[in-house]
Amino acid sequence: MLFSRKTEKTEAEIPQPDSDLAELRKAVADAKLPESVSAVAVKELDRLEKTDPSIPEYTIGYNYIEFLISLPWQRFSDDNPDIRRAEEILASRHYGLKPVKERILEYLAVRTLCSHLSFQVLVADDEAIARDNLAHILKKEGYQVSTAANGLEALNMVQSHAFDLILTDLKMEKMDGSQLLAAAKKIAPDTAIIMITGFATVDSAVDALKKGATHYLPKPVNLDELRAVVRQTLEKKKHLSMTRSPVLCFAGPPGTGKTSVGKAVAEALGRKFVRISLAGLRDEADLRGHRRTYVGAMCGRILSDMKRVGVKNPVFMLDEIDKIGQDFRGDPASVLLEILDPEQNSHFTDHYLDIPFDLSGVMFIATANVTERLPGPLLDRLEVIHFPGYTENEKKEISRRYIIPRQLKEHGFSKITVEFSDNAVSKIIQDYTREAGLRNLEREIATVCRKLARICVQTPDASASVSVDEALVEKLLGPRKYSHEIAESKNQVGVITGLVWTEFGGEILFVESTIMNGNRQLILTGSLGDVLRESAQTALSYIRSRAQDLGIDPDFFNGRDIHIHIPSGAIPKDGPSAGVTIALSLISLLTGRPARREVALTGELTLNGRILPVSGIREKLLAAHRAGIKTVVFPQRNAVDVNSLEPDVREGIEVILAEDIVPLIDLVLV
Repeated sequence: MLFSRKTEKTEAEIPQPDSDLAELRKAVADAKLPESVSAVAVKELDRLEKTDPSIPEYTIGYNYIEFLISLPWQRFSDDNPDIRRAEEILASRHYGLKPVKERILEYLAVRTLCSHLSFQVLVADDEAIARDNLAHILKKEGYQVSTAANGLEALNMVQSHAFDLILTDLKMEKMDGSQLLAAAKKIAPDTAIIMITGFATVDSAVDALKKGATHYLPKPVNLDELRAVVRQTLEKKKHLSMTRSPVLCFAGPPGTGKTSVGKAVAEALGRKFVRISLAGLRDEADLRGHRRTYVGAMCGRILSDMKRVGVKNPVFMLDEIDKIGQDFRGDPASVLLEILDPEQNSHFTDHYLDIPFDLSGVMFIATANVTERLPGPLLDRLEVIHFPGYTENEKKEISRRYIIPRQLKEHGFSKITVEFSDNAVSKIIQDYTREAGLRNLEREIATVCRKLARICVQTPDASASVSVDEALVEKLLGPRKYSHEIAESKNQVGVITGLVWTEFGGEILFVESTIMNGNRQLILTGSLGDVLRESAQTALSYIRSRAQDLGIDPDFFNGRDIHIHIPSGAIPKDGPSAGVTIALSLISLLTGRPARREVALTGELTLNGRILPVSGIREKLLAAHRAGIKTVVFPQRNAVDVNSLEPDVREGIEVILAEDIVPLIDLVLV
């Protein structure tokens, strides 16, 4: 009874082999699949005809053929290479981000030039009449045509000039078409070659196609067929040349607009947009699929989304690529090497499909907070475009143009006029948010709008217009969440302000040090990484070797322990930019001179006292702005980075460039 209940199926659930397979065979024929794919589909159909429909293998094979047909093997969407339109779209969606927009517009400019190139065609035939007729027909189609009287002359022209297509006769003097085909493929493997002959046989056609010929046409040539074959060959070549795209990686703190810029790129190109979140992805089968031998096998997310969008050249956004996991189920980052490499992804093989699928037409855009976590081989395939944090002026402008109008609309303020003053927006930015991006700013503005909506509903006779100023912001949002602790704190001995660059943008940190009786130990706390620990050891060694020059007792370490602490111990810290900060904290401790809290430093220190360059200059300056710091010290070798910054980033902060630590002692210590 259990057996019959388990195997019992309704008639509607069991595929009807005759009608279903006939419809499927017709669908395969109508799909216009590539020859290699069509052969696989026909072979699978033949196997299904001999398979009992009641067994699972029948359903697996049936679903496989349906999936094969549904993929966009030869369907492309037409690009819109209008640079002015793209520039308008990017400007209307995002404020600032000038380097990012310039790189995208450069990409569109290259595509526009490629789309306007005329195709170069070479006709090789030892019969002058046939040669001239073919040249005349192809010139009328708009192609640039050159001619050669024999194979040797054609080969000399191929060596000195790049051709997109060669039409060659099979029987010619000095060098026949078959020899020309073999020699030309060695010189220019990307050039398409069409063989034309009056001695067409099956063996000669097979031999030509094996050697790399694109098509094989018999004489006398059917002109309509010739035009169609040439047009199809060159259009395919055009698509391949235009769709090979750089793999961009948008790197920057959260909330800086990486995902929304990716959507704007797709809109500017006129392509379909696909987003795949890779955060926490651990199983490589999610990308590459499962083999059909497994029960419940299915394709990976790449081909699944290709099937859904229905075109071969969408914009694929691989979001949070730096948060991919790795465990016993495989390494998804290694799969991305094949997906993103232009030299490999033209033959991407999904385990379920088990046939190479060309991904070279896809424009891949990855996003990451920090690129340091990415494996070296994967990072080598990416063109990293950094998204810096926003200045206060940029945040105010973005709030006025985008955030406030959007939030007012979403909260129902269509009949009530609400105006935010500039001082109100500045107060929200300074006292209620501390971030490189815009997400918390939008949340706080949304909170103001919600509270205003409640007031308007509870007070029906309220004014039809509301002006939001600083006092109203504080009344609605409560006491400020953040303060300028640097400007408001006192100078202390052994406490130095440093600047670091994290995945959330620039941040400030404090380095505290103290000395006590002990056994010559250097104690380091604050969840420090190996690089920071080495920086502390280097700073201590430098001070011990230069103690007399620095006015410090050379025996200060005898019978003593030194403890260096960086607060917020629950947060892991590491990076090569705190050496100078640690050294000056120790010098302040050992000389008894308080350190100026409004001066912040960044830079790595050598044993000779030289200061090495660091990265994240813009982000660190923005962090200094948010903390109320007045003076920032950067390494001298970062002068180029500092001078390239916009004026509003440096506004209100004195930037000092230093090559050695000694001149900084009197600047930082009171």
